[in-house]
Amino acid sequence: MGNIYNYLKTVFQNLLKENQNNSSFLPTLLLLVTIPLLYAANNIALGLFMVFAIIGFKKSNFYWQTSLLLPIGLYLLMVISYGWSIDPKSTLTALSKELPLLLIPFGFLLMKNFTREQKVKIVSVYSYSMVLLTGFFLARAAIRYLITLDSRVFFYHGTNEDDFGLVPKLLNAIHVSVFVGVAFFYFFTKEKKSKLDTVFSLLLFGFTLLLSSKNIILMVILLSLIQVFFFSKSAHKLRLRNLIVFGLLIALVFSVGRIKHRFQVEFQTNTDKSLSANVIEGVPQGVHYVSLKEAWTNEIFTPNDYFPGTAFRVYQFRIFTELLQEEALFFKGLGLNASTPKIQEKAQQYNLFMGYDGTEGYQTKNFHNQYVQNFAELGFFGFMILLCMLIINVKNAYHSKDFVHFAFAILMISLFLTESFLWRQRGVVFFTLLYCLFNSGISLKKSEPDQVV
Repeated sequence: MGNIYNYLKTVFQNLLKENQNNSSFLPTLLLLVTIPLLYAANNIALGLFMVFAIIGFKKSNFYWQTSLLLPIGLYLLMVISYGWSIDPKSTLTALSKELPLLLIPFGFLLMKNFTREQKVKIVSVYSYSMVLLTGFFLARAAIRYLITLDSRVFFYHGTNEDDFGLVPKLLNAIHVSVFVGVAFFYFFTKEKKSKLDTVFSLLLFGFTLLLSSKNIILMVILLSLIQVFFFSKSAHKLRLRNLIVFGLLIALVFSVGRIKHRFQVEFQTNTDKSLSANVIEGVPQGVHYVSLKEAWTNEIFTPNDYFPGTAFRVYQFRIFTELLQEEALFFKGLGLNASTPKIQEKAQQYNLFMGYDGTEGYQTKNFHNQYVQNFAELGFFGFMILLCMLIINVKNAYHSKDFVHFAFAILMISLFLTESFLWRQRGVVFFTLLYCLFNSGISLKKSEPDQVV
């Protein structure tokens, strides 16, 4: 017990020392670790982050950084979209939720740049906080299983009707998978791993599997293979061999009969199995499951047609292409958070399931694709700003040789294909904060002074 106390005391003293060097260190860390907690806690942390950024501002620390101006530009475009929004009330309501896109990069512009070592410490403490979060939800699930004997408590998230899931529905299992995934790569990529680091890696990876987000699981496995074969110390000595082995592994995985058949079934067959999570909870027995092909080609559906997650995303992309032809949205978009009326019109046109007795219908769902969401609501320029942010993120991750940054960049690109992540409060804080942390004042080589993108 005494050893634990001394260890925690040392950690706390080190954090205080870092905060003396940069007064925004602890506020930034607090903002990051409170993301999975109550909205109120994270909002308070955001307020403290801004207060300390302003108090600690020195003119000598301020200079323009293109990477930080992009999220600010995206938010300003959201504000401007109010002028042409087809649903001004929804746009105005959403602007407050998207404020982190403005406040966080503005705070980073005002504050002193973090050193590489300080960034590592922030990610380190965040990763340990995710271990605690994981331990809490696993213990919670174990206790609930002993009480209910319902195995659903170990998987995914709860529903509107019940809370039988590994994490609450409000947290969203897919989003938590990303939070945990970044922490996993901190422990997994440490050059000198202790036995505890290995245990934490396994714990976080196992938790990701239980959260059941196929997209994130696939990307975590792929990124792990990339790290082992191309980024680890041993990989540099055997680069050609690793390239060949890695290519053979990928070819083997995608040539296995069952996996190949799974993708064919997903495209052509009516099935409740999906590459992504179902968007409607509590699907009754005896319904017709829509295939990817039907989602793209059917001229009409019935209320008995249910969409697995991937098929629904295909349908949403289909109606986006139709809206591009029918509405003048290419350059301006429909306005921030203003696509819902058009999605509802399309749901009525195609006779989709509209919900009953408290069960949500498909007309209430957004595009579940951040690229499409940006284009539909903010037009071509909103889409391009997002694309530029992702390109800069990958470029800087590659040059900085920081694999945690690289994993974050790739996970975001993948996640945005299946989720409108930035349209959720936790999502916009998580992406914006880590994007600014990793891309502000980075140095391309340890021997070079800090350079800005």
